[in-house]
Amino acid sequence: MLIIPIKEGENIDRAVKKYKKKFERTGTMRELRDRQKFTKPSVRNREKLLKAIYLEQKRLAEE
Repeated sequence: MLIIPIKEGENIDRAVKKYKKKFERTGTMRELRDRQKFTKPSVRNREKLLKAIYLEQKRLAEE
């Protein structure tokens, strides 16, 4: 459960913004999306490796 402390006289928009930011940082939605389907560990590792290769090639292209 997320607890957002609100000071006396604080704008509700600011409180909602704090809530959204805190919710995003917890990674709840990301975890729910990941749990909708099962991904084999080997496939997950392969995707991670391909992403690392892509980023490395992109970094080398900039230089």
